[in-house]
Amino acid sequence: MKFSIQREAFLKPLQQVIGVVERRQTLPVLGNVLVTTTKKNIKLTATDLEVELQAQVGVTVAETGDITLPARKLLDICRTLPEEAQIDISIKKDRCLIRSGKSRFTLATLPADEFPVVDKIKSARKFSIPQKDLHTIIERTAFAMAQQDVRYYLNGLMLETADNVLRAVATDGHRLALCELAMDVGDGAGQQVIVPRKGVQELHRLLDENDSMVQIEIGGNHIRITTDDLRFTSKLIDGRFPDYTRVIPKTTDKHLLINRDQLRQALTRTSILSNEKYRGIRLDVSENNIKIQAHNPEQEEAVEEIEARYEGESIVLGFNVTYLLDVLNVIETEDVELQMSDANSSALINKPGGQDCRYVVMPMRL
Repeated sequence: MKFSIQREAFLKPLQQVIGVVERRQTLPVLGNVLVTTTKKNIKLTATDLEVELQAQVGVTVAETGDITLPARKLLDICRTLPEEAQIDISIKKDRCLIRSGKSRFTLATLPADEFPVVDKIKSARKFSIPQKDLHTIIERTAFAMAQQDVRYYLNGLMLETADNVLRAVATDGHRLALCELAMDVGDGAGQQVIVPRKGVQELHRLLDENDSMVQIEIGGNHIRITTDDLRFTSKLIDGRFPDYTRVIPKTTDKHLLINRDQLRQALTRTSILSNEKYRGIRLDVSENNIKIQAHNPEQEEAVEEIEARYEGESIVLGFNVTYLLDVLNVIETEDVELQMSDANSSALINKPGGQDCRYVVMPMRL
Protein backbone atom coordinates (compact mmCIF):
# COMPACT_ATOMS: atom_id res chain seq x y z
CA MET A 1 0.00 0.00 0.00
CA LYS A 2 1.29 3.43 -0.94
CA PHE A 3 -0.32 6.88 -1.17
CA SER A 4 0.28 10.60 -0.71
CA ILE A 5 -2.20 12.96 0.93
CA GLN A 6 -2.33 16.48 2.29
CA ARG A 7 -2.22 16.72 6.10
CA GLU A 8 -5.65 18.39 6.51
CA ALA A 9 -7.41 15.89 4.23
CA PHE A 10 -6.05 12.95 6.28
CA LEU A 11 -6.47 14.61 9.68
CA LYS A 12 -10.24 15.20 9.39
CA PRO A 13 -11.31 11.52 8.96
CA LEU A 14 -8.79 10.48 11.61
CA GLN A 15 -10.35 12.90 14.11
CA GLN A 16 -13.83 11.66 13.19
CA VAL A 17 -13.11 8.01 14.03
CA ILE A 18 -10.69 8.42 16.95
CA GLY A 19 -13.46 8.85 19.55
CA VAL A 20 -14.22 5.12 19.73
CA VAL A 21 -10.59 4.02 20.12
CA GLU A 22 -10.15 3.06 23.79
CA ARG A 23 -6.84 3.89 25.45
CA ARG A 24 -7.01 0.57 27.28
CA GLN A 25 -8.38 -2.39 25.37
CA THR A 26 -8.46 -6.16 25.67
CA LEU A 27 -7.39 -6.72 22.06
CA PRO A 28 -4.28 -4.88 20.79
CA VAL A 29 -5.87 -4.44 17.33
CA LEU A 30 -8.66 -2.30 18.88
CA GLY A 31 -6.04 0.37 19.54
CA ASN A 32 -5.45 0.53 15.79
CA VAL A 33 -7.31 2.14 12.92
CA LEU A 34 -8.02 0.05 9.82
CA VAL A 35 -6.77 1.77 6.68
CA THR A 36 -8.36 0.43 3.48
CA THR A 37 -7.57 1.88 0.07
CA THR A 38 -9.04 1.67 -3.42
CA LYS A 39 -7.71 3.48 -6.50
CA LYS A 40 -9.77 6.58 -5.67
CA ASN A 41 -10.27 6.73 -1.89
CA ILE A 42 -9.02 5.87 1.58
CA LYS A 43 -11.31 4.46 4.27
CA LEU A 44 -10.43 4.69 7.96
CA THR A 45 -12.32 2.41 10.39
CA ALA A 46 -12.18 2.30 14.20
CA THR A 47 -14.20 0.24 16.67
CA ASP A 48 -14.52 -0.71 20.34
CA LEU A 49 -16.71 -3.74 19.44
CA GLU A 50 -19.82 -1.75 20.42
CA VAL A 51 -19.54 1.26 18.10
CA GLU A 52 -17.84 1.32 14.70
CA LEU A 53 -16.94 4.51 12.82
CA GLN A 54 -15.81 4.60 9.22
CA ALA A 55 -14.73 7.80 7.44
CA GLN A 56 -13.45 8.17 3.91
CA VAL A 57 -11.58 10.70 1.83
CA GLY A 58 -11.16 10.86 -1.94
CA VAL A 59 -7.55 10.68 -3.10
CA THR A 60 -5.59 8.98 -5.89
CA VAL A 61 -3.83 5.91 -4.46
CA ALA A 62 -0.58 4.64 -6.00
CA GLU A 63 -0.75 1.11 -4.55
CA THR A 64 -3.93 -0.25 -2.94
CA GLY A 65 -4.10 -2.51 0.11
CA ASP A 66 -5.24 -2.59 3.72
CA ILE A 67 -3.47 -2.53 7.09
CA THR A 68 -4.07 -1.43 10.68
CA LEU A 69 -1.98 1.33 12.27
CA PRO A 70 -1.71 2.62 15.88
CA ALA A 71 -4.60 5.11 15.92
CA ARG A 72 -3.46 7.71 18.45
CA LYS A 73 0.17 7.72 17.34
CA LEU A 74 -0.95 8.22 13.74
CA LEU A 75 -3.27 11.06 14.82
CA ASP A 76 -0.56 12.73 16.91
CA ILE A 77 1.92 12.57 14.04
CA CYS A 78 -0.54 14.18 11.62
CA ARG A 79 -1.64 16.75 14.17
CA THR A 80 1.92 17.95 14.88
CA LEU A 81 3.06 18.20 11.26
CA PRO A 82 3.06 21.71 9.70
CA GLU A 83 -0.14 22.97 8.07
CA GLU A 84 -0.70 21.88 4.45
CA ALA A 85 2.19 19.43 4.72
CA GLN A 86 2.26 16.57 2.22
CA ILE A 87 2.26 13.11 3.85
CA ASP A 88 3.65 10.02 2.09
CA ILE A 89 2.61 6.67 3.57
CA SER A 90 3.93 3.30 2.45
CA ILE A 91 3.80 -0.22 3.91
CA LYS A 92 6.77 -2.58 3.81
CA LYS A 93 6.29 -5.98 5.43
CA ASP A 94 5.04 -5.28 8.98
CA ARG A 95 6.13 -1.65 9.14
CA CYS A 96 4.53 1.61 8.03
CA LEU A 97 6.81 4.39 6.83
CA ILE A 98 5.49 7.94 7.08
CA ARG A 99 7.42 10.76 5.40
CA SER A 100 6.67 14.47 5.36
CA GLY A 101 9.31 17.00 4.40
CA LYS A 102 12.36 16.13 6.49
CA SER A 103 10.32 14.17 9.05
CA ARG A 104 10.25 10.38 9.03
CA PHE A 105 8.33 7.95 11.26
CA THR A 106 8.19 4.17 11.33
CA LEU A 107 5.12 2.58 12.92
CA ALA A 108 4.38 -1.03 13.83
CA THR A 109 1.35 -2.56 12.09
CA LEU A 110 -1.10 -5.41 12.61
CA PRO A 111 -2.75 -7.39 9.78
CA ALA A 112 -6.11 -6.10 8.50
CA ASP A 113 -7.72 -9.53 8.82
CA GLU A 114 -7.37 -9.32 12.62
CA PHE A 115 -9.56 -6.21 12.72
CA PRO A 116 -13.23 -6.89 13.64
CA VAL A 117 -15.63 -5.14 11.26
CA VAL A 118 -19.43 -5.08 11.02
CA ASP A 119 -20.38 -6.06 7.49
CA LYS A 120 -23.82 -5.57 6.00
CA ILE A 121 -26.59 -5.33 8.56
CA LYS A 122 -29.92 -6.97 7.90
CA SER A 123 -32.02 -3.82 8.00
CA ALA A 124 -35.67 -4.10 8.93
CA ARG A 125 -36.26 -0.39 8.33
CA LYS A 126 -34.49 2.22 6.21
CA PHE A 127 -35.25 5.93 5.88
CA SER A 128 -33.54 9.30 5.45
CA ILE A 129 -33.57 12.41 7.63
CA PRO A 130 -31.90 15.84 7.45
CA GLN A 131 -28.67 15.76 9.44
CA LYS A 132 -29.61 18.83 11.52
CA ASP A 133 -32.93 17.24 12.59
CA LEU A 134 -31.23 14.10 13.87
CA HIS A 135 -28.63 16.26 15.67
CA THR A 136 -31.42 18.31 17.28
CA ILE A 137 -33.51 15.44 18.68
CA ILE A 138 -30.37 13.81 20.11
CA GLU A 139 -29.24 17.09 21.69
CA ARG A 140 -32.64 17.70 23.26
CA THR A 141 -32.97 14.26 24.85
CA ALA A 142 -29.56 12.60 25.39
CA PHE A 143 -28.78 14.54 28.60
CA ALA A 144 -31.43 12.48 30.43
CA MET A 145 -29.75 9.11 29.74
CA ALA A 146 -28.64 7.14 32.79
CA GLN A 147 -24.95 6.57 33.55
CA GLN A 148 -23.85 3.07 34.57
CA ASP A 149 -27.28 2.20 35.91
CA VAL A 150 -27.86 -1.45 36.83
CA ARG A 151 -30.98 -1.15 34.66
CA TYR A 152 -28.78 -1.38 31.59
CA TYR A 153 -31.63 -0.50 29.21
CA LEU A 154 -31.64 3.05 30.68
CA ASN A 155 -27.98 3.62 29.71
CA GLY A 156 -28.91 4.69 26.21
CA LEU A 157 -31.33 6.56 23.98
CA MET A 158 -34.52 4.89 22.79
CA LEU A 159 -35.45 5.60 19.17
CA GLU A 160 -38.98 4.75 18.13
CA THR A 161 -40.47 4.73 14.64
CA ALA A 162 -44.26 4.67 14.46
CA ASP A 163 -47.14 6.47 12.71
CA ASN A 164 -44.79 8.59 10.56
CA VAL A 165 -42.98 9.88 13.64
CA LEU A 166 -39.36 9.46 14.73
CA ARG A 167 -39.29 9.71 18.52
CA ALA A 168 -36.28 9.89 20.86
CA VAL A 169 -36.74 9.17 24.58
CA ALA A 170 -34.22 9.08 27.44
CA THR A 171 -34.70 8.60 31.17
CA ASP A 172 -32.59 7.85 34.24
CA GLY A 173 -35.57 7.08 36.47
CA HIS A 174 -35.68 10.61 37.96
CA ARG A 175 -36.41 12.60 34.82
CA LEU A 176 -37.49 11.95 31.24
CA ALA A 177 -36.86 13.73 27.94
CA LEU A 178 -38.98 13.08 24.86
CA CYS A 179 -38.65 14.69 21.44
CA GLU A 180 -40.45 13.70 18.25
CA LEU A 181 -40.26 14.59 14.59
CA ALA A 182 -43.01 14.10 12.00
CA MET A 183 -41.53 12.35 8.96
CA ASP A 184 -41.78 9.34 6.70
CA VAL A 185 -40.10 6.46 8.55
CA GLY A 186 -41.09 3.73 6.10
CA ASP A 187 -43.77 1.09 6.17
CA GLY A 188 -44.36 -1.62 8.73
CA ALA A 189 -45.16 -1.87 12.40
CA GLY A 190 -43.68 0.49 14.96
CA GLN A 191 -40.21 -0.34 16.23
CA GLN A 192 -38.21 0.57 19.33
CA VAL A 193 -34.42 0.28 19.61
CA ILE A 194 -32.00 1.45 22.32
CA VAL A 195 -28.70 2.99 21.18
CA PRO A 196 -25.98 2.76 23.90
CA ARG A 197 -24.76 5.91 25.61
CA LYS A 198 -21.31 5.98 24.01
CA GLY A 199 -22.78 5.57 20.54
CA VAL A 200 -25.23 8.42 21.15
CA GLN A 201 -22.44 10.73 22.34
CA GLU A 202 -20.23 9.91 19.35
CA LEU A 203 -23.10 10.39 16.91
CA HIS A 204 -23.98 13.76 18.41
CA ARG A 205 -20.32 14.82 18.13
CA LEU A 206 -20.11 13.81 14.48
CA LEU A 207 -23.38 15.19 13.11
CA ASP A 208 -23.41 18.67 11.60
CA GLU A 209 -26.26 21.14 11.73
CA ASN A 210 -26.86 21.27 7.99
CA ASP A 211 -29.60 20.16 5.57
CA SER A 212 -27.71 17.23 4.01
CA MET A 213 -29.56 13.94 4.33
CA VAL A 214 -28.39 10.97 6.39
CA GLN A 215 -29.61 7.43 5.89
CA ILE A 216 -30.73 5.42 8.91
CA GLU A 217 -30.85 1.63 8.81
CA ILE A 218 -32.25 -0.27 11.78
CA GLY A 219 -31.59 -3.99 12.02
CA GLY A 220 -32.17 -6.65 14.65
CA ASN A 221 -28.89 -6.01 16.49
CA HIS A 222 -27.43 -2.85 14.94
CA ILE A 223 -28.26 0.66 13.81
CA ARG A 224 -26.32 2.25 10.98
CA ILE A 225 -26.29 5.95 10.06
CA THR A 226 -24.56 7.01 6.85
CA THR A 227 -23.60 10.52 5.71
CA ASP A 228 -21.71 11.53 2.57
CA ASP A 229 -18.29 10.77 4.09
CA LEU A 230 -19.01 8.91 7.32
CA ARG A 231 -20.60 5.62 8.39
CA PHE A 232 -21.65 5.10 12.01
CA THR A 233 -22.62 1.62 13.21
CA SER A 234 -23.63 0.72 16.75
CA LYS A 235 -24.80 -2.38 18.53
CA LEU A 236 -28.21 -2.03 20.14
CA ILE A 237 -28.91 -2.60 23.83
CA ASP A 238 -30.82 -5.86 24.20
CA GLY A 239 -33.56 -4.89 26.61
CA ARG A 240 -37.07 -3.53 26.88
CA PHE A 241 -37.39 0.22 27.41
CA PRO A 242 -39.96 1.16 30.09
CA ASP A 243 -43.39 2.46 29.03
CA TYR A 244 -42.56 6.16 28.93
CA THR A 245 -46.19 7.17 28.26
CA ARG A 246 -47.11 6.24 31.84
CA VAL A 247 -44.60 8.75 33.21
CA ILE A 248 -45.94 11.79 31.32
CA PRO A 249 -48.58 13.59 33.43
CA LYS A 250 -51.98 13.40 31.75
CA THR A 251 -53.95 15.88 33.87
CA THR A 252 -52.34 19.02 35.25
CA ASP A 253 -54.46 21.85 36.66
CA LYS A 254 -51.65 24.29 37.49
CA HIS A 255 -49.87 26.02 34.61
CA LEU A 256 -46.94 28.36 35.09
CA LEU A 257 -45.52 30.49 32.26
CA ILE A 258 -42.13 32.07 32.87
CA ASN A 259 -39.23 33.67 31.00
CA ARG A 260 -36.71 30.87 30.35
CA ASP A 261 -33.58 32.97 30.67
CA GLN A 262 -34.68 34.67 33.91
CA LEU A 263 -35.56 31.30 35.45
CA ARG A 264 -32.28 29.73 34.32
CA GLN A 265 -30.21 32.56 35.77
CA ALA A 266 -32.13 32.55 39.06
CA LEU A 267 -31.75 28.77 39.41
CA THR A 268 -28.02 28.99 38.60
CA ARG A 269 -27.44 31.59 41.31
CA THR A 270 -29.61 29.80 43.88
CA SER A 271 -27.93 26.45 43.23
CA ILE A 272 -24.63 27.86 44.55
CA LEU A 273 -25.94 27.39 48.11
CA SER A 274 -27.84 24.16 47.56
CA ASN A 275 -26.80 20.89 49.20
CA GLU A 276 -23.86 19.69 47.08
CA LYS A 277 -24.98 16.07 47.30
CA TYR A 278 -28.73 16.32 46.69
CA ARG A 279 -28.88 19.65 44.79
CA GLY A 280 -32.38 20.32 46.08
CA ILE A 281 -34.17 23.67 45.61
CA ARG A 282 -37.64 24.81 46.68
CA LEU A 283 -40.07 26.56 44.35
CA ASP A 284 -42.80 28.54 46.12
CA VAL A 285 -45.33 29.40 43.42
CA SER A 286 -48.05 31.98 44.08
CA GLU A 287 -50.09 34.34 41.89
CA ASN A 288 -47.78 35.82 39.22
CA ASN A 289 -44.72 35.15 41.38
CA ILE A 290 -42.21 32.41 42.05
CA LYS A 291 -39.81 32.31 45.00
CA ILE A 292 -36.75 30.05 44.66
CA GLN A 293 -34.93 28.95 47.81
CA ALA A 294 -31.92 26.78 48.57
CA HIS A 295 -30.34 25.67 51.86
CA ASN A 296 -27.28 23.63 52.74
CA PRO A 297 -25.94 21.86 55.86
CA GLU A 298 -23.85 24.95 56.75
CA GLN A 299 -27.13 26.83 57.36
CA GLU A 300 -26.50 29.06 54.35
CA GLU A 301 -29.45 30.23 52.28
CA ALA A 302 -30.19 31.70 48.85
CA VAL A 303 -33.51 33.30 47.86
CA GLU A 304 -34.58 34.63 44.45
CA GLU A 305 -37.96 36.02 43.38
CA ILE A 306 -39.06 36.43 39.76
CA GLU A 307 -42.31 37.28 38.04
CA ALA A 308 -44.31 34.58 36.31
CA ARG A 309 -47.75 34.18 34.78
CA TYR A 310 -49.67 31.99 37.18
CA GLU A 311 -53.23 31.99 38.47
CA GLY A 312 -54.44 29.50 41.01
CA GLU A 313 -53.75 28.29 44.51
CA SER A 314 -50.22 28.53 45.87
CA ILE A 315 -48.02 25.45 45.64
CA VAL A 316 -44.59 24.55 47.04
CA LEU A 317 -42.41 22.12 45.07
CA GLY A 318 -38.96 20.61 45.52
CA PHE A 319 -36.67 19.62 42.63
CA ASN A 320 -33.11 18.68 41.82
CA VAL A 321 -31.87 21.97 40.37
CA THR A 322 -29.52 20.22 37.91
CA TYR A 323 -32.48 18.46 36.27
CA LEU A 324 -34.31 21.75 35.78
CA LEU A 325 -31.24 23.50 34.38
CA ASP A 326 -30.58 20.65 31.93
CA VAL A 327 -34.06 21.11 30.50
CA LEU A 328 -33.81 24.90 30.31
CA ASN A 329 -30.50 24.58 28.45
CA VAL A 330 -32.11 22.68 25.54
CA ILE A 331 -35.40 24.58 25.20
CA GLU A 332 -34.82 27.48 22.83
CA THR A 333 -38.04 29.51 23.17
CA GLU A 334 -38.23 32.78 25.12
CA ASP A 335 -40.74 31.35 27.65
CA VAL A 336 -41.22 27.91 29.15
CA GLU A 337 -44.32 26.31 30.59
CA LEU A 338 -44.40 24.23 33.78
CA GLN A 339 -47.46 22.07 34.28
CA MET A 340 -48.12 20.66 37.75
CA SER A 341 -50.89 19.08 39.79
CA ASP A 342 -49.53 18.86 43.34
CA ALA A 343 -46.29 18.84 45.38
CA ASN A 344 -45.93 15.05 45.16
CA SER A 345 -46.41 14.71 41.41
CA SER A 346 -43.97 15.10 38.53
CA ALA A 347 -43.79 18.39 36.65
CA LEU A 348 -44.16 18.57 32.87
CA ILE A 349 -41.98 21.18 31.15
CA ASN A 350 -42.26 22.26 27.53
CA LYS A 351 -42.29 25.29 25.27
CA PRO A 352 -45.63 27.14 25.29
CA GLY A 353 -48.16 25.31 23.13
CA GLY A 354 -45.51 22.89 21.85
CA GLN A 355 -45.76 19.12 22.25
CA ASP A 356 -42.87 18.04 20.02
CA CYS A 357 -40.47 18.06 23.00
CA ARG A 358 -41.64 17.28 26.54
CA TYR A 359 -39.70 16.94 29.76
CA VAL A 360 -40.76 15.30 33.01
CA VAL A 361 -38.96 15.96 36.30
CA MET A 362 -39.83 14.04 39.47
CA PRO A 363 -40.24 16.04 42.70
CA MET A 364 -37.91 15.93 45.73
CA ARG A 365 -38.79 15.93 49.42
CA LEU A 366 -37.00 18.83 51.08
